[in-house]
Amino acid sequence: MASILIVDDDAEVLGTVWRALNREGHDVTLAESAEQARERIKQNRPDLVILDIMMPEKDGLAFCAELRKEEELRTLPILFLSAKWRTDDIVRGLDAGGDDYLTKPFELRELNARVRALLRRSPPEEEQTTEIKVGDLVLDTQMFQVSTLHQKNIQLTATEYRLLHHLMSSPDQAHSVHDLLDAVWQYPKGTGDPDLVRAHIRNLRAKIEPDTRHPIYIHTIHGVGYMVKS
Repeated sequence: MASILIVDDDAEVLGTVWRALNREGHDVTLAESAEQARERIKQNRPDLVILDIMMPEKDGLAFCAELRKEEELRTLPILFLSAKWRTDDIVRGLDAGGDDYLTKPFELRELNARVRALLRRSPPEEEQTTEIKVGDLVLDTQMFQVSTLHQKNIQLTATEYRLLHHLMSSPDQAHSVHDLLDAVWQYPKGTGDPDLVRAHIRNLRAKIEPDTRHPIYIHTIHGVGYMVKS
């Protein structure tokens, strides 16, 4: 059983998600605003936060970014649940620090699958080696930061770290979107949204590439997937 906090100003959504997760045996807490959510987290750090974007006073993007600034909440899994469905909206959610993004309306079966996958993922573990280096790309495995020839100590979210770690651990190997969903997000084969991977790749490139139109670190292998070349 996991402790899950749902943050949404729509009472109907809160009720629907609460019932679905409660049936799965989770301990579910509700909040109707970022302020309420902050109080819930202070009282009891949840195992997962499900967060709406469009809320009064402080929206979900700002609240997520705020949480990510705190050391103890850096690896807290956050799933955005939003009516905003465009690719740019998803990218903004992931860039704010979200681990996953599900659009409304949604299937309860899909919601439960996303929740199970996020809960299976443990926080990134500290490794014996303090860095992984591929060419000019250096990944700090203690601070979850990456440095390039052009920029030092770029902070990554937990999911960005896992994704880049996976790509750099096997340089010169192309990884398909579905392989990445399986290895990084731990979704069962054939499930998960490919746009999730594409959005995270886009975010990583925005952070590390000097020119995102001509990436030199994360390469697209057309018809296959993505690769970090040595």
